[in-house]
Amino acid sequence: MGFIGLLVVVWVAFIGAWFVVSKYFKSSDLDRIKARLAGTTKNKSVKKQKGEAATTSVIHGDAVVKNRIAQLLVERFKLGPKIATLLEQAGLQWQPARFVHLTLISFAAGFAAGWLFIPITHVVAIVTGLIAAAIPGLYVYTKRSARLKKFEELFPDCLEFISRSMRAGHAFSVSLEMIHREFQEPVSSEFRRAFEEHNLGLPIEIALQKLATRIPSLDVHFFVSAVLLQKRTGGNLAEILDKLAYVIRERFKLRGRIRAVSAHGRMTATALSAIPAVVAVLMFYTNPDYVKFFFTDDVGNIMLGAAVGLQLIGYAVMKKIVNIEV
Repeated sequence: MGFIGLLVVVWVAFIGAWFVVSKYFKSSDLDRIKARLAGTTKNKSVKKQKGEAATTSVIHGDAVVKNRIAQLLVERFKLGPKIATLLEQAGLQWQPARFVHLTLISFAAGFAAGWLFIPITHVVAIVTGLIAAAIPGLYVYTKRSARLKKFEELFPDCLEFISRSMRAGHAFSVSLEMIHREFQEPVSSEFRRAFEEHNLGLPIEIALQKLATRIPSLDVHFFVSAVLLQKRTGGNLAEILDKLAYVIRERFKLRGRIRAVSAHGRMTATALSAIPAVVAVLMFYTNPDYVKFFFTDDVGNIMLGAAVGLQLIGYAVMKKIVNIEV
């Protein structure tokens, strides 16, 4: 126990020292680059070729050395595109390697905390590590859900704005650019990005398809399909967008009614899933010898794992029953 605690302290001290030293060298490199760009560098005898090589090595070295283990995992399992898409949908300016690095650090911290503060068995430490490792993913998923929900709330007004703008004589691409000034995030930034991509030479069809990829919403797919179909066959796009906005608002109303009807089912699922956990906590404080069987005995570990797995399956089934897509 003492050795494990000493090991954790040494590990934390090493991580802190590495963070301070890396920050120092990074700030010194940035100052050197700023001085070189400003023409105030002290060493005037350095050749231009050497200066360019040094600047390039600083930039690429920071991108490669930083989070090297996480970067190797991302490249080994080809997780870069999927994680990058998830982070982009959440509106986070993270690299995939940073997300994997945070997950690994969270697992190590949770494992160490379970080993030190709940010294029952290795299984508990692994479980606490896995729970801690899920925290970065849960944070990203929460940010993604909130951002997509905010986009869906503003999207009908955005469609009506595009329709009114086109009726006023503006082009469709100009209407996309005007959204940036008239609406809040995340609608403004997403349509601004689509406009800039089109303004820099990307066809409007591909720019809208990339928008649908960044915002995985059925309403956005309807919007992109309507615009692409109108460009191929012709028609009144303003009227199409007005009708699409009306359909989206009606879907919101129907979704609200369904959530009100299924509220009892959701509460029942939450209560049934919480009862075993509450009973386990009460038994741990009232009769700990009875509960320790699930952590110290091999058969108890199997029973505990099976119980947790079946509980999660039951909760997922109940959520699937009450979750009605509209």
